[in-house]
Formats: sequence, structure tokens, C-alpha cells
Amino acid sequence: MPNSREVILANVQFTDTFEVKKRPALVLFEEFGNIVVAGITSNTGMQGIPLTKKDGAIEESVIKLNYIFTISESMIKKRLFSISKDKKQAVFEELTKKLSGLSHE
Repeated sequence: MPNSREVILANVQFTDTFEVKKRPALVLFEEFGNIVVAGITSNTGMQGIPLTKKDGAIEESVIKLNYIFTISESMIKKRLFSISKDKKQAVFEELTKKLSGLSHE
């Protein structure tokens, strides 16, 4: 099973089509065989957490925290690299902001 912080290459089915493509994704967590990931795009104009070549990316990319989905381990084709603890903290903080609307007030 992959660990959180790992960037993987996985078969992903897009929501607006039946097409399946290999795409990079960041593993957020695994539970009961389900792997929850955030999609990664090379479209640096999109909002999200930047990934650079220094981080290990092949090209400048963005972790899209508005594109979270669940995959099975069989959909993972390759482990690419792990993000730093600082980058993981940035992902955590941004997700926390996005989920703050669920808190009690």
C-alpha cells in the first residue's frame, strides 16, 4: 500500500467521460483498501499547491485539492516520488481551510 506523501501514477476515470488515463496523484490516505488521492495537473494556471522539479516532479505541476477521489491499489501503475514534510503540511493546511465550513459554529 502506498503511504501519504507519495506521488503515484494511476489509472483515473474522468467524471465527464468514460475515458481512463494514466495521471499523477498525491496519496492523502489509505483505509480499508481504498486509497484517497488528490489529482495533479501540469496546468500551472490552476489553483492548488505547486509542485516543482525540486520537489521531484518531472515538470512544474499543481496538486489540485478540488479534485479528490478514491482508487484501488490495482489502479496504481507506478510510485513516482514523495513530497517533503513542508509540502505535506501545506496540503494539510489548505485542506483544513477548505473543510472548515463543516465545523460547528
